[in-house]
Amino acid sequence: QVQLAELGGGSVQPGGSLRLSCKVAGNVYEISILDSMGWYRQASGKHRELVARVFSGGSTVYVDSVKGRFTVSRDDAKKSFDLEMNDLKFEDTAVYYCNANRQSTDYWGPGTQVTVSS
Repeated sequence: QVQLAELGGGSVQPGGSLRLSCKVAGNVYEISILDSMGWYRQASGKHRELVARVFSGGSTVYVDSVKGRFTVSRDDAKKSFDLEMNDLKFEDTAVYYCNANRQSTDYWGPGTQVTVSS
């Protein structure tokens, strides 16, 4: 089993920055065994959407709306992966979930709220 827990989140003004971190626990001796790690978000009344993903080989993908503002990264030593969010906008307000995939099985964290407001 893979267990995930998000750290970070909170409230920030437009143009501000936040960093989310996802700690990986369970039967994971190293996060390199994960096929991919990523971040999703769900705004009120909307479907959950992929924000960013990093694959085991190091390649990354981002949803168009966050390109150039968000950066996903992994820290194998800490068994965690992060989402650095800069130039935050009102429309980035959502619950953010970290996700890991291994052998076609998805694992999810409980989510953390990010609110962008003035």
